[in-house]
Amino acid sequence: MEAEALARATIGTLHKAGYQAYLVGGCVRDLLLGHAPKDFDVSTDAPPDRIMQIFPNSGQVGAHFGVVVVHAGASHVEVATFRSDRDYTDGRRPSSVRFETDAREDVLRRDFTVNGLMMDLESDRVLDFVEGRADLERGLIRAIGDPEVRFREDHLRLLRAVRFAARLGFTIEPATFAAIQRHHRLIEKVSAERVRDELVRILTEGGARRGFELLDESGLLQDLLPEIAAMKGVEQPPEFHPEGDVWVHTLLLLDKLKEASPTLAWGALLHDVGKPGTFRVAERIRFDGHVEEGVRLAHGILQRLRSSHEDMEQVEALVAHHMRFKDVPRMRQSTLKRFLRLPKFGEHLELHRLDCLSSHGRLENYELVQQKLREFPAEQLKPKPLVTGADLIAEGYTPGPAFSKMLAAVEDAQLEGRIGSREEGLALVREAFPRP
Repeated sequence: MEAEALARATIGTLHKAGYQAYLVGGCVRDLLLGHAPKDFDVSTDAPPDRIMQIFPNSGQVGAHFGVVVVHAGASHVEVATFRSDRDYTDGRRPSSVRFETDAREDVLRRDFTVNGLMMDLESDRVLDFVEGRADLERGLIRAIGDPEVRFREDHLRLLRAVRFAARLGFTIEPATFAAIQRHHRLIEKVSAERVRDELVRILTEGGARRGFELLDESGLLQDLLPEIAAMKGVEQPPEFHPEGDVWVHTLLLLDKLKEASPTLAWGALLHDVGKPGTFRVAERIRFDGHVEEGVRLAHGILQRLRSSHEDMEQVEALVAHHMRFKDVPRMRQSTLKRFLRLPKFGEHLELHRLDCLSSHGRLENYELVQQKLREFPAEQLKPKPLVTGADLIAEGYTPGPAFSKMLAAVEDAQLEGRIGSREEGLALVREAFPRP
């Protein structure tokens, strides 16, 4: 059963049992905007224990908050009892909640008016206690009630306001934005994992450029990513970067991201993060060592945000290799093939394309790489080794650091088409690395 069908069935079952039940939150917002919701949430006056009786296959995920998950096949719907929240003491969760029978009380505790709408699926009637529908039409992200209170309750709402505005192409209502600017430092109290997840969504859900402009204007960018804020005003050589400084260049890349993976999006954001610290003026503006500095800073940022080892490895590789495309026309065939077989090479190629389109606009090397990828089948990029370590031992060589040099020399010759058999590989080793 699909999630929407399950939500309809869940609401119908609750109605038959004598309870109120409505779609609530982001799914209502998206339906009214003509977007396909990712998830469906239901709000009801049925208490949690009664919900679990009505749906025997359900399970509680937030007993303290009255949240029950109803399953059907691969789909699920979260069903939450109407509630009002008591004091927030940790900037994340209420210390206690009170279950309610009035839908309005449930809405008034929520973050933004566009997320405070309820919908009766049986009649398509929308319950709007906070003028959320008018804000949808005006394209406004507005806090429900006093924005100061909303942001003190849950500090992550500071970032969520930016994400919704960027993704939907909305404006943050002035009083709400002013409260973000006054309280942006509260974001430093939020766990790294929650911040990371919001940043990834800003980078990948659409509107990444606007999202980072809002992070900058609100003060949140300096709090969370001072290394990115440092890009502002760092000039670049106009012959290569007619678009402007490093910040402008990075924003142009973010503007061109379309359905990017998290690692590609981080690569776009961080590929030039080493430039502010390596800026110097000689015969022209130079950034000597900016790649190495960029890798170091990217590692620190992603480690600080507690990213996975796999993601860190890929993003650091994107930063480390992004300047190598300029050397493609002059690369030896062995070097080129090793370059083309980097893990997730498609992300390297797309970052290069975005980098070019956001600066000088020339795509000759991008097109050359595409041509080489068509020319070289996978077995030519990473052929089966002609010689192994066991072969070298059988030849009388002692295992040690020299083995890697020997095997690399054989692979170079193989990739360049100079040898094609085990015997030729061993002959090359004997000649280039004579035994004592």
